[in-house]
Amino acid sequence: MCMLLFDSSIRMRSQPMQSSAQMQVDLPAVIEIQTTGEMNGRTRLYEKHLGDMSGVYLDTEQYEQAVAESGPDTLIYFVNEHKYQDGPGALIVGTSTLLPGKVGDEFAVTRGHLHATANRAELYHCLSGHGVMMLETASGEVSTVELTPGKAVNVPGHWIHRSVNVGTEPFVTLFCYAADAGQNYDIIADAGGMKTMIIDDGAGSWTAVPNPRHTGYEG
Repeated sequence: MCMLLFDSSIRMRSQPMQSSAQMQVDLPAVIEIQTTGEMNGRTRLYEKHLGDMSGVYLDTEQYEQAVAESGPDTLIYFVNEHKYQDGPGALIVGTSTLLPGKVGDEFAVTRGHLHATANRAELYHCLSGHGVMMLETASGEVSTVELTPGKAVNVPGHWIHRSVNVGTEPFVTLFCYAADAGQNYDIIADAGGMKTMIIDDGAGSWTAVPNPRHTGYEG
């Protein structure tokens, strides 16, 4: 279990400055984050289901078959987040829990995004499971980072990123990024998907292969 400090009910007043001006500031306090991805004190929860993932996977026939067999409401991943403040310097912290599965040879993925304010970075720390962080830039650089419990990746600004579950258990990451970052999901969809795909290598592991549908990122 990872413990982070937040509590909107606790406040203090700073010591007077030379100008004697008073400024109200927030104190850190405690929320609980479980290795399952559950969060006590979240301010937002959102879920993505199989029916929301149209166009994400290359094999549309296998995707449509999965929807028909499992149903469009099948949960793929969920995100808990805690937004404590707004404005410059504020952070959003949360967890992403991506369930195991495959569509054809492709492992389960999140939609992925670039930050709307593209220079904003993001930290992902693996709490449980086995996953890969796919990382690409609009200019064509590609990186894949394998994540297991205790490992983290610091994603710099200007990198498009997507989580992949290559294991048999939920892949849970703790993330943190600037509250003014925003998300641009369309950049991936408009490019026909990311430049690479993470697929089953047929030998009990994963491999990255080119995505034949990728047309390049605009800008």
